[in-house]
Amino acid sequence: MSSSYKSLDIFGSGPHRFSLGKEGLYVVSNAAVAGPTVPGSLAYGLLELDVVVTGRLVAASEAALWTIRDAVTALLVQPQTEGVLVDHHGRTWTGMKFIRFETADLVDRGRVVSVGYTAIFRDQL
Repeated sequence: MSSSYKSLDIFGSGPHRFSLGKEGLYVVSNAAVAGPTVPGSLAYGLLELDVVVTGRLVAASEAALWTIRDAVTALLVQPQTEGVLVDHHGRTWTGMKFIRFETADLVDRGRVVSVGYTAIFRDQL
């Protein structure tokens, strides 16, 4: 099974892995909201779920690597649109929005050209 976002194989050029961000409640100290003498905390609701994909974009040439990178970043749109994110084991997250894409500072060159990346998808924006 291959991974995808909006049915597009944007990660398939190289190795990649999926991980989940923090899960739980968004909790704020009463001291931060009501003043330093008020004890306790308030839970404002669940944290938004982040799915983080880290990996490498791999291509035969520098130009081909830029083509892949440009195809990925073209999915970063405003206003944001939701899509289905699927990992390579078939786990599916619906309603995900692509919010950030960061490449490593160095491109590796050898028999192939590659660059590391981190892509972040968020639910509940």
